[in-house]
Amino acid sequence: MRPSQARAVYNRLEMNWNDLVNEVTAVEAGGSSRATITAIEYDSRRVKPGAVFVAMRGGSTDGNRYMKKAIDAGAAGIVTDSSDAFDHLTVYHPEIPILEVEHGRRALAQASAAFFAHPERKLAAIGITGTNGKTTTAFLAEQLLNLASRKTVLVGTIEYHVCGEVRPSVHTTPESRDLYELMAEGAERGATELITEVSSHALDQGRMAGIAFDVAVFTNLTRDHLDYHQTMERYFAAKRLLFDGTVYPAPRVAVINAMDPRGEELARAASEAGVEVHTYGIGCGEWRAESFTLTPSGATIDLETPFGDARLHSHLAGEVNIQNLLAAFSAAHARGIVFDSLVESVEKLKPVPGRFQPVDAGQPFTVIVDYAHTDDALKNLTTLARQLAGDKRIITLFGCGGDRDRTKRPKMGQAAGAGSDLVVLTSDNPRSEDPLKILAEIEPALKASGAKYMVEPDRAAAIELALRQAAPGDVVLIAGKGHEKEQILAHGTVPFDDAEIALSTLRRLGYGEKQ
Repeated sequence: MRPSQARAVYNRLEMNWNDLVNEVTAVEAGGSSRATITAIEYDSRRVKPGAVFVAMRGGSTDGNRYMKKAIDAGAAGIVTDSSDAFDHLTVYHPEIPILEVEHGRRALAQASAAFFAHPERKLAAIGITGTNGKTTTAFLAEQLLNLASRKTVLVGTIEYHVCGEVRPSVHTTPESRDLYELMAEGAERGATELITEVSSHALDQGRMAGIAFDVAVFTNLTRDHLDYHQTMERYFAAKRLLFDGTVYPAPRVAVINAMDPRGEELARAASEAGVEVHTYGIGCGEWRAESFTLTPSGATIDLETPFGDARLHSHLAGEVNIQNLLAAFSAAHARGIVFDSLVESVEKLKPVPGRFQPVDAGQPFTVIVDYAHTDDALKNLTTLARQLAGDKRIITLFGCGGDRDRTKRPKMGQAAGAGSDLVVLTSDNPRSEDPLKILAEIEPALKASGAKYMVEPDRAAAIELALRQAAPGDVVLIAGKGHEKEQILAHGTVPFDDAEIALSTLRRLGYGEKQ
């Protein structure tokens, strides 16, 4: 939210410490104040006079270490999840009202909901979770709602939307305070719907506290984020929290991918929680693509549902996007959009940036930029490319991110090799790791696949290398970063856009931009 917009929201809100105490579940309270609260903050660097600072323990740092900084900046009150911090402040800063809470992030959500006048009560929420497909499904669901004249707030990996206005995305699922602020602005501007990607990290950490989802969507579960969750069981358990009512309120409707091996278990858990379950899939599920025809520019789908049958014409290519479309279609229907209206809207849906995004400078081969950054996503991407390439070659460029799950590196090498005729191995976002060491962990599995491959750590040089190898009819896949506009290196972050680099390289190689 821009500062001017934030002030506009704040100026309409009035709350004091005693009002806040009534809405936050506390272990113990100290002090009292009638002073007007001007903000809720969890980052001490954003604290200004009148703000309440929520100090909470996190995975990489402990906000309780920054309470003095917040007090020095003029904090009007402190909420802490540390009993030691509570005891310290009551002795050394008795003038500062303080709450001790059991769960810092839950308290942050409660305080934010109260401060922003409970926008979660004004927006019906669709939450979308899964390893792959969250972003595309969210974008499609939002478009379907917009085409039915509903105003929306979208929160996701690529960007945030507030009633059609695009904002840069900070996190796939932001902290609750920032989410409530976006919702408050959207509600003020007439939005009635929230569509948000819900990451497993956010579910595990309690970032979605306070939001009762009307519709929850499960796209799939494949290997990812094991640097955080450690095991697939714990990863799945985090996803399940959105559906089973054990930590968060159970949704009214669950939309679940019947093609995923975990779908049946998740549907059972949701049903036991009293949730209305809808399933979808290709050749299976209640919302089913009974047959389909793929083209380079989309798909024709014969849809069968409990609410009617139809032939859909989609501009999104590939089987995986049929699944994403089915998920979005079912979710929008659950939100009350009538079946015939949804059918008419499908042909108007636009592809998502960085998801199977073509780069066309008039070259005689196909260039695609895609966010695929797991072995399953890479497998889906090369499968789709094979359908387009026919007997021509698939050239796949990819790497693996640093400071992330190392166990998926050989799996991605194997997936790229199995699905490609030529692989160009390069850097993704190496972060603090040595790029050459990351490549060394990928290379053995890639070599074992039997595919031809080349190694070029410099991503821009690797893109040029891949494009120079392409012959007429080939498909070049530039995978891993998709919509991202930066590359994260050990020495800092630099501007880097795969699509722009590919386009400028094609021009330099002598191709003229297609009009």
